[in-house]
Amino acid sequence: MEALRADRLWADYNDTKDKKIKEQLVESYIPLIKHIVNRMAISLPSYIDSEDLISYGIFGLLQAIERYDASKGVKFETYAYARIKGSIIDELRKLDWIPQNIRKKAKLLQKAYAELEQSLGRTVKDEDICNYLNLSNDELQNLYNEIAFTTVLSFDDLLFTEDYMRESVRPDIMAEKKEVKRLLGQAINRLPYQEKLVITLYYYEGLTLKEISKVLELSQGRISQLHTKAILRLRGSLSRKRAIF
Repeated sequence: MEALRADRLWADYNDTKDKKIKEQLVESYIPLIKHIVNRMAISLPSYIDSEDLISYGIFGLLQAIERYDASKGVKFETYAYARIKGSIIDELRKLDWIPQNIRKKAKLLQKAYAELEQSLGRTVKDEDICNYLNLSNDELQNLYNEIAFTTVLSFDDLLFTEDYMRESVRPDIMAEKKEVKRLLGQAINRLPYQEKLVITLYYYEGLTLKEISKVLELSQGRISQLHTKAILRLRGSLSRKRAIF
């Protein structure tokens, strides 16, 4: 949104709380919602309707407009981004969109990573997983591909859901969030180089998996696999440590 127009709309809305001005604000930030949805949709199954995701995002945008406090020094776009994405993720969870058989396979792999990395005390390799689960390498690669889309939202799950974060003013939850972020940072630093790079580019630099594949000159399938492995390692690492909270 054009900065001067945004400032004018916000000034008018803060003074009047007029519903028509609020509608103009919503309309002005629809491109932000579409940007978030397009970025997420690339890695989601084709049966997830982008229009539905946009409607979920609008709900998050409305919440952001109602709760935004400019005095805290955070840009609205930054604040709204988290709210919009959180709203979309919350609604996807409610839909229970991951088939049960795929969910079970994902949990099986996550458990294998967690137990092996704890018992071996080193970075787990594919051959370790194959031996542990009695799979051939081809079967393991197929398994990675099957569960890849289930890990798209998993980085957010590693911290907290949006509903949980709404209670973050509580000192105990704020302390827990800080500790989980610290543990997550440590776990990311321990990732193999390529997996760490994919996580950094995807979650911190905002690139899509397709864009990362071009940067690293690897196929999009390979990037998706690296992302899946990284998330499995991170979830496995945190699943043990968060149990003590």
